[in-house]
Amino acid sequence: MKNQSFFNIADYFLDRNIRQGRGHKVAIYTDRRNYTYSEIQEMANKTGNAFRELGLEVGDRIILLMLDEPQFFVMYFGAIKIGAVPVPINTMLTPSDYEYLLNDSRAKALVISEELVPLISGIKGDLLYLRDMIVVSDDEPQVPFRQKVKNASPILDAEYTTKDDVGFWLYSSGSTGPPKGAVHCMESPLVAATNYGKGVLGVTEDDICFSAARLFFAYGIGNSMFFPMAAGGSVVLNKSRPTPESVFSVLERFRPTLFFGVPTLYGQMLEYKARQDKEKGVDPDPEVHELSSVRMCVSAGEALPEDILRRWKERFGVDILDGIGSTEMLHIYISNLPGDVRPGTSGKPVPGYEIKIVDDEGNEVPQGEIGRLLAKGRSAAQNYWRKVDKTRSTMRGEWLDTGDSYYVDDEGYYRCAGRGDDMLKVGGIWVSPVEVEACLIEHPAVLESAVIGHPDEKNLIKPKAYVVLKDGSAGSEELANELKQFALERMAKYKYPRWIEFISELPKSATGKIQRFKLRLASEKADAASK
Repeated sequence: MKNQSFFNIADYFLDRNIRQGRGHKVAIYTDRRNYTYSEIQEMANKTGNAFRELGLEVGDRIILLMLDEPQFFVMYFGAIKIGAVPVPINTMLTPSDYEYLLNDSRAKALVISEELVPLISGIKGDLLYLRDMIVVSDDEPQVPFRQKVKNASPILDAEYTTKDDVGFWLYSSGSTGPPKGAVHCMESPLVAATNYGKGVLGVTEDDICFSAARLFFAYGIGNSMFFPMAAGGSVVLNKSRPTPESVFSVLERFRPTLFFGVPTLYGQMLEYKARQDKEKGVDPDPEVHELSSVRMCVSAGEALPEDILRRWKERFGVDILDGIGSTEMLHIYISNLPGDVRPGTSGKPVPGYEIKIVDDEGNEVPQGEIGRLLAKGRSAAQNYWRKVDKTRSTMRGEWLDTGDSYYVDDEGYYRCAGRGDDMLKVGGIWVSPVEVEACLIEHPAVLESAVIGHPDEKNLIKPKAYVVLKDGSAGSEELANELKQFALERMAKYKYPRWIEFISELPKSATGKIQRFKLRLASEKADAASK
């Protein structure tokens, strides 16, 4: 009998649901078949025992380079049951990125979906610590690991751990340098599931979650794993790339009650339905659509433009709760709330988290002033792996420096002003790129935009906008001038973009965040080449 200090994520999310009588309940829906809680538990137990047979022990890292499939859950919980540390990583990187992550984490094992094996075949350097590679195909491991699992015992007690023990890592997107391993304790998922999953979304065992955001990063693993399993609910997993067509297909087939996406996808889904309606020559029926089972939608990764929120609500009759989270805080800590949605804002602090906005000296700024956003909560990462200086500068005691610039409006809602290094100073006044982008996206021809600072002929910084147009619109000098005038009529003169450049897509991180630094670098290179 374990004492009261015992806490293990696998025991809480898997074994507890069995103890509470949910063994025969469907935990995971997929295109191929469904999996009950009992099946996932047995598979995880056998996998944990097979890991031990490989010589993996408490604290050993196991990299998960996996698609959204049931074996992700099996490998994740199998590792945690023996006290090993699963490390999900981005499935859209390069061989050199994977070489860095495998060596930086010092992982002894790599679990990889068969479809992703080509991604690591181009690794040129030495993998200094990796001992075993486990390939997963058709929802189960290939030989020889499959044989170890087959012969392993289906009984496995979770390793004795506490809430403060290391549970898993997540690597940051690397938008400001090499990816950093954020070390999360066992308690982090429970805190996120309690504060946001239960406290904001009210997730219950009757809910079916579907997340277009993938399992390998914080937003996705919360949506698809922590929230439904904490409540004894269910999740839909789909390995396909989340295109509007594939997402609508899943929504129609599985009828989820909660849907999680990112602003780009919501915009693409609206355009997809608009094209379908136009081709069919019909007006959309607000009562009949693929989202009729969905009681709530959630957005994160980048500020949700007001225009997308408005059009989504008109088309589908469902609110999108926009919020902000991070790899370090694990999930959303400021959010719009059911019945309290304020377009263009991130909402208000999620219960269980504390927020403050400070200046460069660390002093809280007055309401309405832009400053650095700091957050505090028990889902925060313990530290960055092998990054002492970055840990000390970002994790300021109990407070996490998010790196985002924010301000609180007159009604107490938090408004994003971009990343700290994305802010522009025009004529001595701070300008938020997010504000300019939100204005441009209101134009009927604009799908997305990103704004950076660019020097004019006097070497003074002014806003420059990169614009992605909707299907059917073509970039031209006439349209560029129209967009400038459109912005000029809607915001202070110093904020409007002096240059408009049309591009096919914006550079983004895996979490959907616009990587404005890449646009700045491209702009600087183009300027240097023209001189």
